[in-house]
Amino acid sequence: MAEVYPRLWRYAMSLTGRRDWADDLIQTTCLRALDKADQFEPGTHLDRWMFRMAQRIWLNELRSRKVRTGGGLVPVEEIDLPDHSPGTEVNIVAREVLNKVNTLPEAQRQAVVLVYVEGFSYKEAADIMEIPIGTVMSRLAAARKRLNTEMAEKQAEVT
Repeated sequence: MAEVYPRLWRYAMSLTGRRDWADDLIQTTCLRALDKADQFEPGTHLDRWMFRMAQRIWLNELRSRKVRTGGGLVPVEEIDLPDHSPGTEVNIVAREVLNKVNTLPEAQRQAVVLVYVEGFSYKEAADIMEIPIGTVMSRLAAARKRLNTEMAEKQAEVT
């Protein structure tokens, strides 16, 4: 569980966009996992099981709050993330990309985090989000297109 926790917290941050909500989501997910430990199948992937559980809990929370997609996000500057980047330029680009990722619609943002940040395969991400693999691929393509367009526009402004 110790190796899954940081990844699960990062995923919760991508879902919620706020540190306090991510902390609450992780606490609820861990409690639910302990409560339903008898349902976990040994030999399967604990991380996928918990990521799926976190997603379901968050979706239920969204439904109960009636919050719409993309709401409640904060700029990355307001998130207390550790800086492990090798240099200033890399950090600046990573911050810009993360800010752009945070502006994506929730479904696209989720797919980007699961595949590109967490390293899950398309199939694994589809299983976690409980959607067809083609939908994951479509969301990633749309996210890449949007991010490329926005970054190209920003580059054009600079030059």
